[in-house]
Amino acid sequence: MDNIQNSMQKKAAELERMAEVLVTGEQLRLRLHECKVIKDRRHHLRTYPNCFVAKELIDWLIEHKEASDRDTAMKIMQRLLDQSIIHHVCDEHKEFKDLKLFYRFRKDDGTFPLDNEAKVFMRGQRIYEKLMSMENGLLQTRAEEGGTFERTLVASEFVDWLLQEGETATREEAEQLGRRLLEHGIIQHVTNKHHFADGALLYQFRMNFRRRRRLMEVLSERPRCIPESHDSPFCLRKQNSDGGNTSFLSVSPTKEIRVVSAGRRSSMSSSCGSSGYYSSSPTLSSSPPVLCNPKSVLKRLVNPEELQSPGGPYIKKTFTIVGDAVGWGFVVRGSKPCHIQAVDPGGPAAAAGMKVCQFVVSVNGLNVLSLDYRTVSNLILTGPRTIVMEVMEEMN
Repeated sequence: MDNIQNSMQKKAAELERMAEVLVTGEQLRLRLHECKVIKDRRHHLRTYPNCFVAKELIDWLIEHKEASDRDTAMKIMQRLLDQSIIHHVCDEHKEFKDLKLFYRFRKDDGTFPLDNEAKVFMRGQRIYEKLMSMENGLLQTRAEEGGTFERTLVASEFVDWLLQEGETATREEAEQLGRRLLEHGIIQHVTNKHHFADGALLYQFRMNFRRRRRLMEVLSERPRCIPESHDSPFCLRKQNSDGGNTSFLSVSPTKEIRVVSAGRRSSMSSSCGSSGYYSSSPTLSSSPPVLCNPKSVLKRLVNPEELQSPGGPYIKKTFTIVGDAVGWGFVVRGSKPCHIQAVDPGGPAAAAGMKVCQFVVSVNGLNVLSLDYRTVSNLILTGPRTIVMEVMEEMN
């Protein structure tokens, strides 16, 4: 029995590792399109659409601090080639070479191999995105076996939802899908004691598909659990990179600095809509999450009209923040308008001049005064590493 369980755990780890590499590769593909590194190119009177030059990409990885040197960059891209995420445009080279050779992401030319494992992963990603973008109350904080768990799904309600969304035709098919998602490391029981079953048990997503991943992760042999904030997938950064307790700073309206300690930071936003920071194990242990500093840092609510009123007590500031390998170093909360809830003193946002209690006006030229923090968070997370933010700050 133990051998069977160990074999299943090993298989789940391998599938989770594959999924992490696929997500990392997809995030890189989107960034390269945005930076025009991927484009149509001509060689010997022939046009090769949506490709990149290997040598130029190595330069780009080093310039954007995704690799420390050319050898590391080569290893990253070779891993993506080995996983059939990229390939030489004529399939003449099975190795990634630091030369003026054309390579392409298979997703850009329709040759990505959709085997059964990839299909389950992509289906899980689609379901995750639908659930995260819908205000349907399906993901909630609930209690089970003496613990309290955030962003949980009741199995029977999840099955109902799959049927309503047309993801499956029968309850049996929906239950089978749930089991496959669990076996692929996409979801798991909150205490990791049960397989998926159509009933009252609670499950959570193990994988945050929106987390911005470091390309170096594709070189690790096992999946890494990157500590993250519950409030926003991109915000606070680790202060102690050596493991153990992680501390991050929150500044109250009175400018008093408090240190909030947590074992690890997990990845999903709080479902209760408060401004609290939650800490829980990314492996979803049975320990209940700890609620810290649940109140907003704002002294009072402010509407967009008041912020933009001529002669008002607010001044506009513009920041250019270049994210590092861990994130941008801040938390946004609230709605219409959002505000800066916390700033990591050692992060890029603090270095740019961002402060707690500033109101977010625009992100990369897009006015966000009428948006909530989840939408603003997603704009930043899915956008370029360098963000330009306009904020309104109350004059002293």
